[in-house]
Amino acid sequence: MKLANPLYYPLPVLVGAIVLVVGVRVLRWPSPIVLPAAAVVATAGATVRKSQKPQQLNLEDPHLERSLRQVRQQAMAVAEKAQVLREEAGRLLTGPDQLELLSAVQYACDRAEELPAKIDNLARRMRGGSSLLSVEDLQRQRQEAERQARTTGGVARQQWLQLERTLSRNIRLAREGEDARQAQVVSLRALNLEAAAVLQKLQNQLRTADLTDSRQTSAVKALSSEFANVQESLNLLLAADTA
Repeated sequence: MKLANPLYYPLPVLVGAIVLVVGVRVLRWPSPIVLPAAAVVATAGATVRKSQKPQQLNLEDPHLERSLRQVRQQAMAVAEKAQVLREEAGRLLTGPDQLELLSAVQYACDRAEELPAKIDNLARRMRGGSSLLSVEDLQRQRQEAERQARTTGGVARQQWLQLERTLSRNIRLAREGEDARQAQVVSLRALNLEAAAVLQKLQNQLRTADLTDSRQTSAVKALSSEFANVQESLNLLLAADTA
């Protein structure tokens, strides 16, 4: 999290000033101690206030902006959970025969932690446009989803087929001249919720599984692969325009 300028947030500045007064007049701290302490308190408070303030995306459509902001908040929650999961996996998966599973979990967490920044990039691309992607871009995305569906099986194949249907709907909207951005954001919200659900299952399984039992560790690995696959679907929806 980036530090915020306290001068933009009056309440943290007031708290810092109180720390300064109390430190000097009540506690009799020397200036080299109390001044940095007051600055740290004010900066920390400003940073917290900044994190609580909804990010302005500056889109022309207020409804679309609210929807995209909600998606970003979902992505932030998933990224924070992924960070916790990464730490837990690092503590639990320490054996030489568990390195592959640890790597799979870490890979899935890496993809999750990239999501908020990618959604910020999506918001920048949305500004001022009547549609998010051209028909050609959407068709390229659908072709990739079709290719993934052909080369995978099980739950992953079903996810790619669902994404293919979503992209087909967005192509139809774009061809009809309608705003396909809202449909894209709805698709992102659904995938974010799915990612959160799979992540929770993965975390629960990691905490309760007997990690010396190969069948149970295989189940954990399958969930990490499912989570990574949802992230790949999100990445495809968030892909930047390419010629």
